Amino acid sequence: MSVVAPTMSVVRILVTRRPDGRYLFRPPDSVPAEHIHTTDLDPDDAAELVGDWENAYAPRWVFSAVEHDYPPLLSRGTRVGRCTDLALTEYLLLAHAERHGEPRGLAAAYARARGLPPSADSGVHHHDTDDAPTLFELHRFDLPPGIDPRDAVETVLADQERRLREVTHPQRLRLLIAAESASALAAAEMSADGLPWNADVHRALLTELLGPRPLSGQRPPKLAELAERITAAFGGRPVNPDHPGSVVRALRREGIDVSSARAHVLRHIDHPAIPPLLEYKELSRLYSAHGWAWLDQWVRDGRFRPVYVVGGVVSGRWASRGGAALQIPKLLRGCVRADPGWTLVVADAAQLEPRVLAALSGDRRLAEVSADTDLYTSLARAMFGRMPIEDDRARAKIAMLSAMYGGTSGEAAPLLALLRRHFPHAVSFVESAAREGERGGVVRSRLGRTSPPPSEAWRAITSGDDAGTARRAARDWGRFTRNFVVQASAADWTAVLLATLRRRLPAPARLVFFQHDEVLVHCPAELTEQVRDCLAASVSEATALVFGPSCPVRFPMPATAVEVYADAK
Repeated sequence: MSVVAPTMSVVRILVTRRPDGRYLFRPPDSVPAEHIHTTDLDPDDAAELVGDWENAYAPRWVFSAVEHDYPPLLSRGTRVGRCTDLALTEYLLLAHAERHGEPRGLAAAYARARGLPPSADSGVHHHDTDDAPTLFELHRFDLPPGIDPRDAVETVLADQERRLREVTHPQRLRLLIAAESASALAAAEMSADGLPWNADVHRALLTELLGPRPLSGQRPPKLAELAERITAAFGGRPVNPDHPGSVVRALRREGIDVSSARAHVLRHIDHPAIPPLLEYKELSRLYSAHGWAWLDQWVRDGRFRPVYVVGGVVSGRWASRGGAALQIPKLLRGCVRADPGWTLVVADAAQLEPRVLAALSGDRRLAEVSADTDLYTSLARAMFGRMPIEDDRARAKIAMLSAMYGGTSGEAAPLLALLRRHFPHAVSFVESAAREGERGGVVRSRLGRTSPPPSEAWRAITSGDDAGTARRAARDWGRFTRNFVVQASAADWTAVLLATLRRRLPAPARLVFFQHDEVLVHCPAELTEQVRDCLAASVSEATALVFGPSCPVRFPMPATAVEVYADAK
């Protein structure tokens, strides 16, 4: 069940796709000639051959990029067990070498392996928004004339293995590459399987909150009514609630000087227009982000099918390409419903990042605190020396978040000082990461994710004559590296968890959703307990693989079986 990189005895098959969609394969010599047939196939024949080889050899597939090469196989019913994703590997290796931002597509990686300057990237880019190039743009070959893409894949693979041997902790980075590659398979499978979504429930909710679906270019009835109330509250002078500048100008005419029309600013203002404005903002967000148009585009055959971007955020967290998959509002979780006779097993790691900090820092006292499912209550007991009373838990949480995010305002500073006295190793760990960032250095996660270096503009500011500005810029970057080591290590743990869980789940159970530290499995009701056991085993395995078999930190991930996602919260 391990996701550790393969030994030389494992059969490895290289696969990539030409721009015309045909598949190119290169199996090893150990594959008997009668099993090779041809290695230049259309997607239908390729899917059949991949299925045959998967059953015969359980190989490790080497994809130029999983998100490009795997979906056509999935759509034809073919799944693979394990792989190496060259694009994800290239990104991790480039980052580890402090070369963030360099192109990582097949052509660029091939040029780099040959000692040539890489061209503008035709490979996958990291995004923390839904904007991204199309798949065709992302995966043009752009190889030199006459180069067989299979030769390019083989060259890049050999070069990546050479670079891996040269890093400080090669086995950790190998584990990360294997887990990220498995996560890429899981992401493609989740897109193909889709998240069960009841469109009728969604439409009924929209109608209840917004009124009937409006014609194109018109506001829904509820928003139109609120807009009229807002205008009336400003004495009948027209105000466009969709335009922040219009709202700011209207408030200033009323003698209220505001810096923006953001909700958190408006909530502190006493004016009759504020309640309808806040309601308008909330409903308008629902309409624009998850309204009828969203349903038409993203929900098909009872499934929400987004495209996930593995490691789409620099810390290793996922992003999505369209559909705002990682931002499903609580209001819509009632639309996520298991099929008849099936159930949703929802598991959420409890206070994952503080536990990761305990494991990273080796702070034995914080590890003891992690024994409780509610870490913050246990932390409050340790900090204040008593059974937690009202607000103690909240104050303990402020202290821990201040340590991980660098907060010092309000009561954060004295609470952080108290946390430091009780858990010096944990606080020292993140403060060391902060100091490294303030110096302009990089930090690494447990398995080797590497933070980007600060920009040249930052270096100019921090070496400039304005000491106050320089210090603020240094502290800002230190807050980033302080959190990076924890958040990126949490991403390491969840990647390994996802990889092991994917291989462990019994058929026909499917992973259908993943978000930071939460997973959803859709399975027949009779498999519920087996899925729970798989989750527990994967948590234990991920902890041992990432932090060592003797790690004393407990990572509880309670699983709830529900028919409706909203009932798990």
